Amino acid sequence: MALHKAALDLRADPAVLTAALIDIPSESRDESAIADAVESALREQTSGFEIIRDGNRVLARTDLGRDRRVLLAGHLDTVPIADNVPHRWEKRPAGDIIHGCGSVDMKSGDAVFLHLAATLDNPRHDLTLVFYDCEEIAAEFNGLGTIEERLPQWLDADVAILGEPTGGLIEAGCQGTLRVRVTTTGTRAHTARAWMGENAIHRLGGLLETLSAYEPRRVDIDGCEYREGLQAVALGGGVAGNVVPDAASVDINFRFAPDRTPEQALAHVREVIADAPGGAGLAVELTDCAAGALPGLSNPAAAELVAAADGKFRAKYGWTDVSRLAARGVPAVNFGPGDPSIAHMRDEHVLVEQIHDVHRVLRDYLTGDRS
Repeated sequence: MALHKAALDLRADPAVLTAALIDIPSESRDESAIADAVESALREQTSGFEIIRDGNRVLARTDLGRDRRVLLAGHLDTVPIADNVPHRWEKRPAGDIIHGCGSVDMKSGDAVFLHLAATLDNPRHDLTLVFYDCEEIAAEFNGLGTIEERLPQWLDADVAILGEPTGGLIEAGCQGTLRVRVTTTGTRAHTARAWMGENAIHRLGGLLETLSAYEPRRVDIDGCEYREGLQAVALGGGVAGNVVPDAASVDINFRFAPDRTPEQALAHVREVIADAPGGAGLAVELTDCAAGALPGLSNPAAAELVAAADGKFRAKYGWTDVSRLAARGVPAVNFGPGDPSIAHMRDEHVLVEQIHDVHRVLRDYLTGDRS
């Protein structure tokens, strides 16, 4: 696929800018073309910003001496393209829709941020914009993590807004996530003489029943209800069709509310496993873990953003990069156009009206104009 070469017009309607961003292929680890376009447009069409480029990450900030700094962060990469680039604009009586890879996750959010950078003449807050790479793949490659290592001062702010798709509602904080692998051993034997062996897969039966019956906790934090979840997500084991297996494993994912630390979450998972029938002797290995983020809506800067959004907010289900920012002491929320449930789909699409609504809320917030 030929790379899109046209310059981005940051002063165009944010929906039009969304379409232009979609037309620049930017699968994870192949973001150089879109980073080039974003950097060039920011340098040519904005004033008052310090702009730097670090790999496929583009950062810009003002230094107006305002009392508060707002960080706007968005990733430039997408999942693999599925015959959905370039974009397709669908006109409908109920409202236009833009189809295309990244339309929801999260080029529409990026478009809003870029348009604001170019068109806000006198914001009441200093702004930092961070556009980064490799969010859609393993956390070790995440560009925001790279910025935190190399340029941590660029992530200092009084409040941060991550342009993840939220359906145009503020989604506060995020769940934590961890995965463990539980392994069992047995004795291998011929299935014709199964009594001579011990089936390692069968030893997982009590644990699987416990997980099926598990009742997840619900917890309210700052008016946001977080629902936890403990699920078996993968099974391994088996030697051949005529062999009693002598090893088996189950991978378990725990999505936990942000009032638990990762250590507390792991302790809870270990307790559930140990209390399951036959669970006391099972080996448990932590394979992945990321802390959640508290909503932080009591922070004055975050509270003002909620007010600008007509008081509409909810908890964020799933993990996002707000966790990285919250860990630095920066109150952070997710706020962007697009239905997160259709992100990554072949028919990923975003409502034009929702792009405009998010733009309006952020413009009002950054200018103080609620008229």
